[in-house]
Amino acid sequence: MKRVLSSLAALTLASLVSACASSDPNSLNDPYESTNRSTFALDQGLDHSVARPVAVFYRDTFPWFVRDGVHNVLANLNSPVIFANDILQGSPVRAGETLGRAIINTTVGLGGLIDVASKQGLKGHDEDFGQTLGVWGAGEGPYLVLPLAGPSNPRDLAGTVADNFLDPATYARFPGFEIANASRFVMNIVDMRERNIDTLDQIERTSVDLYATTRSLYRQHRNSEIRNGAPDTDNLPNL
Repeated sequence: MKRVLSSLAALTLASLVSACASSDPNSLNDPYESTNRSTFALDQGLDHSVARPVAVFYRDTFPWFVRDGVHNVLANLNSPVIFANDILQGSPVRAGETLGRAIINTTVGLGGLIDVASKQGLKGHDEDFGQTLGVWGAGEGPYLVLPLAGPSNPRDLAGTVADNFLDPATYARFPGFEIANASRFVMNIVDMRERNIDTLDQIERTSVDLYATTRSLYRQHRNSEIRNGAPDTDNLPNL
């Protein structure tokens, strides 16, 4: 109960901060830049010393079909969260696609190891409660860089808390469930880092100010996800 109350309190606080924050798309919206830069430097150091070497080892040690299988299983396990957010965003078609993918990949795809659904035309997509809040009109709030977690904002922090409640794994209890949940968490990080080794290396090599570049790319990416990849028609230049 204490954990539930703490999570609810965090969700409420983050939502309130987000609602009060500036939503000006032309604003950097980074009032904590000095602290954020310090945290960013810490995260970069940990990435260079731990996350990237582990991701490179993972890529070099395991063949592509093993890594793809792990990625497919992790994506399939996230289907309930995606489905719930599809519903909350009022997208029944996308919800149907998510449900169809989960059924096909869990059964024919051997528990999600093989992405059979994509081969049948049901392409996957990501949704989370941070995106749902954005669809509902909640402002992102000030830009934040979190220790060990990287770029975020109050809206996405609130979304992370809510997604934990939407994930059936949060309530699963079986022998070794703690190890299973920890393994899933770690493998999500390793999988994501491995799939972005070359992209992140390129960004780091070509950025004059890596912090500012990361901030811009994060906000653009999240806004694109909220629009489901549709063009941004709200912030067109005034000609």
